[in-house]
Amino acid sequence: MAYSCSLFHSSLASKSNFPLLHHRNHPKFNRPAPIVISCSSSSTFDPSSTTSSSNNNTPSPQKNRRLADENIRDEARRHRSTAKNTLSAKYVPFNAGPDCTESYSLDEIVYRSRSGGLLDVQHDMEALKKFDGAYWRELFDSRVGKTTWPYGSGVWSKKEWVLPEIDPDDIVSAFEGNSNLFWAERFGKQFLGMNDLWVKHCGISHTGSFKDLGMTVLVSQVNRLRKLKRPVVGVGCASTGDTSAALSAYCAAAGIPSIVFLPANKISIAQLVQPIANGAFVLSIDTDFDGCMKLIREVTAELPIYLANSLNSLRLEGQKTAAIEILQQFDWEVPDWVIVPGGNLGNIYAFYKGFKMCQELGLVDRIPRLVCAQAANANPLYLYFKSEWNEFKAVKANTTFASAIQIGDPVSIDRAVYALKNSNGIVEEATEEELMDAMAQADSTGMFICPHTGVALTALMKLRKSGVIGAGDRTVVVSTAHGLKFTQSKVDYHSKEIPDMACQFANPPMQVRAEFGSVMDVLMKYLGDKAPKH
Repeated sequence: MAYSCSLFHSSLASKSNFPLLHHRNHPKFNRPAPIVISCSSSSTFDPSSTTSSSNNNTPSPQKNRRLADENIRDEARRHRSTAKNTLSAKYVPFNAGPDCTESYSLDEIVYRSRSGGLLDVQHDMEALKKFDGAYWRELFDSRVGKTTWPYGSGVWSKKEWVLPEIDPDDIVSAFEGNSNLFWAERFGKQFLGMNDLWVKHCGISHTGSFKDLGMTVLVSQVNRLRKLKRPVVGVGCASTGDTSAALSAYCAAAGIPSIVFLPANKISIAQLVQPIANGAFVLSIDTDFDGCMKLIREVTAELPIYLANSLNSLRLEGQKTAAIEILQQFDWEVPDWVIVPGGNLGNIYAFYKGFKMCQELGLVDRIPRLVCAQAANANPLYLYFKSEWNEFKAVKANTTFASAIQIGDPVSIDRAVYALKNSNGIVEEATEEELMDAMAQADSTGMFICPHTGVALTALMKLRKSGVIGAGDRTVVVSTAHGLKFTQSKVDYHSKEIPDMACQFANPPMQVRAEFGSVMDVLMKYLGDKAPKH
């Protein structure tokens, strides 16, 4: 059955210079024009088209099929707009004042400012503000669920806010993002007395962690740099597991060599095997993450290896799209709280940046309060927060089940503090027993989360217990990696094999003889215990 409808947005008709890389626009429609929303069983939303499929109530099933010898890149290239791009971005010193004139092209290989500080990607906000919030909401919403290159990605569906000047041919994407926003109904009700608790499953992604969101941006830019003949032979990172998995996968997709520095015996087998399987050159180094980070920074200063750690601000441009996506999934309503696990601390700033851009460009009228959750065994930000931001001291990170945030000297400390101060944010911590218990409790309600998400849920439990977070507050917990990467920690917990840990929510298998009577006895007792009490 075919159906169609259209809605003309006259408020957008005056936006005549918008530099979009459109969906499937016919060449004669490659000029910017008013948005037309076409709702049809066989049509797609074309933000550049001046006609609507509503004029044809029985469209051909093949109407939007690409040519037989085309792939989706070819199709996007054929339909590309010839409109001049008016959007841009550049590197500037992080948190620089209005009088600062230091800046760098994104095509330069630079990681620090002249003073040695962090860099940030700054977008031309005046150019972006030529289009109102309604325009951006409609544009971003129109790309969800499509396979049009590169907008099928949750990151590149916001391309104008990420890398506005990159050619789509240079983009390396696995259509990452668009991850599930899970209503944690039973967990919220049973353990917290909440009915509006959500878990953003960023770990349901190409390599099983949120790092894909940033790595698609970084590797795409490296792909561009190599085509521009910049001195880049490979890409390298220090990693506690997830960064190396994302880097190796995206580099493999692009045919770019990847080099990974891993701390020996400090990451899970599932995390270790990913870069190996994707063909990365893996160095297992007898140090911790901070030691690996020091080495990779020294090496990239001497060799034509592009640094992929979050010291590089390009990755944060991709990671910020998860914040935009949360707003999108709530139909552009702002949650009260967003809780993010924190290790090297780039992600908490990325979420802040995504929310703040949406506020500044009129998509929403406020931003949520942010919470950064740290493992007590690696908690320099928490200690800094508890000192009322008086003095930051790096710590020696102790072993934690939340291995990806086992970082004692975070690169993005200044970014994290800025984000928290400007969002009226809070920092909490979780002991090993707390985070493992929280993980087990969440799993018992139908999730299968990583230990890092257990850290974030522990922070939520503490803030809920203290009354800081109310029963009716809409709260989002960011799950940063897939639980399947951390099955050994779950096995150890449910086997009660973790020293000095009660594992109070363990659920070990019941050993039963292969006899009907024995099985019946065990099942009768189990069902009796589970029967509703009247």
